[in-house]
Amino acid sequence: QDLNDNETLGNLFLQHLLRPKEWGQNQNEGKFYFRREHIHVLCDEAQAIIEQQPMVLRLRAPIKIFGDIHGQYIDLMRFFSLWKSPCDKHGEGDIESFDYLFLGDYVDRGSHSLETVCLLLALKVKYPEQIHLLRGNHEDKWINNAFGFSEECQMRLGEDVNDPNSVFNRINRLFEYLPLAAVIEEKILCIHGGIGSTLNTLDELEQLDRPLEVIHEVMTHEQQLVVDILWSDPTDNDSELGIQPNVIRDPNGTGNIVKFGPDRVNEFLEQNGLSMIMRAHECVMDGFERFAGGSLITIFSATDYCGRHKNAGAIFLLKRNLELVPKLIYPLNNPTNNWLDDEESLKRRPATPPRWRNMNQRRVSYN
Repeated sequence: QDLNDNETLGNLFLQHLLRPKEWGQNQNEGKFYFRREHIHVLCDEAQAIIEQQPMVLRLRAPIKIFGDIHGQYIDLMRFFSLWKSPCDKHGEGDIESFDYLFLGDYVDRGSHSLETVCLLLALKVKYPEQIHLLRGNHEDKWINNAFGFSEECQMRLGEDVNDPNSVFNRINRLFEYLPLAAVIEEKILCIHGGIGSTLNTLDELEQLDRPLEVIHEVMTHEQQLVVDILWSDPTDNDSELGIQPNVIRDPNGTGNIVKFGPDRVNEFLEQNGLSMIMRAHECVMDGFERFAGGSLITIFSATDYCGRHKNAGAIFLLKRNLELVPKLIYPLNNPTNNWLDDEESLKRRPATPPRWRNMNQRRVSYN
């Protein structure tokens, strides 16, 4: 393979990884198909495109919106198989009709983070104005070093993840350039986590510099803004107002990670002339869930999170008239092989419990 021919290299990734009709035959638990130098070149090409695009993307409908994938490459293939994929192949692709927006959390937890992230980067190179990748809280070296991605790179690429030139570090350097938000038709704000307590206008996000490292021990307003966008959640139901502690994500009570109520959502939307927020970040049992009287929707695309929640996965098709159509998939019979975590590792890094529509029946799903 001529590594100087980026178009050929990108197509090679797509030929091997964008195979939605053959996903059952395309699993490889062992060594990753591509060499490290291939992945480095792919990252260079994708980053050159991403750097030139703004921190807040301005997008048009129709568009497909995906929530957390978490290395569930097979779930991604299932969505592509059922509702067409981002390619121009007759009968299989719809890239000429739909843009694709991914809300972050491509890596960690699942056992196919390399397939997932390399496929999405190759798609970004092939269709730079139609494939859109936002940053999630797991697109952060301090997080994905602990939740599975570094282990996968170590095992499947045979690399030292502490080497500055490792694939693990190269991909994480690219993550620091990913945009934090997208606005569709000037009406729908798409982010990974939430608006937290500090985000008031989109201008605040547009002024952030890249590369952007997430600082978890917050000292400045800008650092808190980034944590809010990537980590905050809605409150448990529409009757919980204001800003509340986020006990599960912030067990030490630092106050950096919060929950925001429906009143906060409505004030933000009114102030910015928007009609809705679409976000990911939380496992929801039906694949999607409405909040704030429908003004906010949570989307989660990975089924049976960590092999124990039995949740559906969802994507949304946003039509030209801004009608939202959910599309769902359900857990396979043998999904546990696709998650890295066993009982022992779940004790070290417990899965965040899912949101439940009836909070009185909410279950604690980790120990």
